[in-house]
Amino acid sequence: MRVIVLLLFLAACVRAAPEKQMIGGITYHVLRTPASAVRLVWKDKDGRQIRTFPEAAAHVTAAGETPLTIMNGGIFEPGGIPSGLLIQDGKEWRPVNRNQGRGNFFLQPNGIFLIGPDGAAVIRTDEYPVPKGGIRQAVQSGPLLLRNGKVHPQFNATSESRLHRNGVGVSRTGEVVFAMTDFRSPKYPNLHEFAELFRQLGCDDALFLDGDLSQMRSGKEILKPSSDFGSFIAVVGPAAKP
Repeated sequence: MRVIVLLLFLAACVRAAPEKQMIGGITYHVLRTPASAVRLVWKDKDGRQIRTFPEAAAHVTAAGETPLTIMNGGIFEPGGIPSGLLIQDGKEWRPVNRNQGRGNFFLQPNGIFLIGPDGAAVIRTDEYPVPKGGIRQAVQSGPLLLRNGKVHPQFNATSESRLHRNGVGVSRTGEVVFAMTDFRSPKYPNLHEFAELFRQLGCDDALFLDGDLSQMRSGKEILKPSSDFGSFIAVVGPAAKP
């Protein structure tokens, strides 16, 4: 009986769509969800890449779940290849990337968002692999926004580099927290402000996912045509009743 009650409670906690919030003069879309409702999507059952929002939704539906909200995942290379680690439903499709380079992905420390036996976590790349293993979902991106409550050491609070951004954090209660700036926001955040956003949302650990091209779609918007992306992160619910 307790197990049934717990499952019903967790199902009720899965929000179908993000909430729009104005924080520090910036408009964000914020979604909180249990780790159990989060899926990484990059390839279908036949190993073919999934590049668009409708394709990601179709994949989730074919797996017997309902896509509630889908957001593009971490930074990717030409051809939609994730720049680093990608684990989907327990299968490692792309290995961890420890190389040096230029751009946001390589701004050290970068990090990994993962879901394992103890729930969701955001860790530094140099902390991977985690001791217990058993990771079901994971995506590597960069830079790391927060680790143990501390903002990335290279972020400048007065930076004028203000861009559209999306990211993911894990709250102190274990919730996964997704955030993306609204395209019509009066202004956009710099990376320091974006990191501080997640701290205000109750996260000690958070990871930057991507920039200008980022989208977060819910409901019927998921099925509208989209440009090509790399990986996706889906928040799912039970399969729709016929």
